[in-house]
Amino acid sequence: MKPILRALAGETLPTPPIWMMRQAGRYLPEYRATRAKAGDFLSLCYTPELAAEVTLQPIRRYGFDAAILFADILLVPQALGADLWFVTGEGPRLSTTTTPDQVAALKPAGAIHDHLAPVYQTLRTVKPELPADCTLIGFAGAPWTVATYMIAGRGTPDQGPAHALKAEAPEVFDALMERLTEATIEYLSAQIEAGAEVVKLFDSWAGSLQGDDFDRYALAPAARITQALKARHPQVPVIAFPRGAGTRFPQAAEAIGAAGIAIDEGVTAAWAAEHLQPLACVQGNLPNHLLVTGGEELTRQAQEITRALRGGPHIFNLGHGITPDADPENVTRMIEAVRSA
Repeated sequence: MKPILRALAGETLPTPPIWMMRQAGRYLPEYRATRAKAGDFLSLCYTPELAAEVTLQPIRRYGFDAAILFADILLVPQALGADLWFVTGEGPRLSTTTTPDQVAALKPAGAIHDHLAPVYQTLRTVKPELPADCTLIGFAGAPWTVATYMIAGRGTPDQGPAHALKAEAPEVFDALMERLTEATIEYLSAQIEAGAEVVKLFDSWAGSLQGDDFDRYALAPAARITQALKARHPQVPVIAFPRGAGTRFPQAAEAIGAAGIAIDEGVTAAWAAEHLQPLACVQGNLPNHLLVTGGEELTRQAQEITRALRGGPHIFNLGHGITPDADPENVTRMIEAVRSA
């Protein structure tokens, strides 16, 4: 069995398998060259040959234990009928979905596959090109995080528009969350059918949900998605990433039922070893700024995390995605540090 699948099955390995969030990205010169060939970001996402190329680039360069599909969490709202475009230097923009009529006008969850067919083809193209021990990971954004973009029409620092709609028009908000939950199940299931061996659910803004809202809008949809996928594809593990959960990570692990829980830098590896690792495989959690600054501190912290989580199932990763200003040589240093810890 591949190392990442062994870790997600609960096995403690002598050296943790390694991959990085956003490993196929702008810090790599070969990515930038392929991105230029595509012309724009969405064309890169929807051109299977090019999306497969950037998915494979970090595997060729670093020999990571997993390749993660190159795509974007906002392809799902586009497949549901929202307008999506990217503004250079500023990020994504969407047509807003904030009224009963706008939610009702979204396509049914089962109608997304024609639009997303190129994404599935990317997975089918990548799979036979991977080394024998390298796991193929698919992914989607969690409903709450995707909803925050659909409601605001863009990323926001505090997810304020989504919190406002949730409070002022809960029936509209709940209907949007329901559509996104159903669509995410369909999307990830289709990714598995196309070759994904693990799927990851990114809830980047889970930490802005407080109290019962965290249970209702972060944990409950993730649990529903995870259980639906387990029913359809019982051999395929799920990694959940309720970013910003803090001391609620163990609660998330128990509620969601995912094989793996990814953690950010808001908790220490030692804390996760005590409180979270008995419940799930822990993925994480090197601060991504260390891949910019490098040096002995990168080595020290990478080894500290590796040693802290050595007593249970662990996948080494970052606490958040690698940034465009990271030095590719520091990635090599990180991998060497983990494998020599």
